[in-house]
Amino acid sequence: MKQNKLDTAAGKPAGIRKLIRKYSAYTLLVLDEWLLDKPDERMRSFLLEVMEHRYDTASTVFRTQYPVKDRHGRLGGNVTADAIMDRIVHNAITIDTGDYNMRRHQAKPAESL
Repeated sequence: MKQNKLDTAAGKPAGIRKLIRKYSAYTLLVLDEWLLDKPDERMRSFLLEVMEHRYDTASTVFRTQYPVKDRHGRLGGNVTADAIMDRIVHNAITIDTGDYNMRRHQAKPAESL
């Protein structure tokens, strides 16, 4: 989710509550490029609420380039980060795809002139 959706929701009556309900209701929620940008406090609070609602009721896939050990710091390293990670790591399955980079592997070598 982009920050602007959260900003727009914040400007409406009960907007953030509605957005939390929306993202909590998906059977499967996929967060692609998760933590590419460090979330601000409002986003961390939003993530905590969504993860709390989804805990033990729905599946969430986190696609990220950061290992589990670095995620707490990217979430701010505070109590909110503790709570978010607590809801993510319990009952989680982690799949480490290693250092293999498909973009480099599939890139065609530059042709010489």
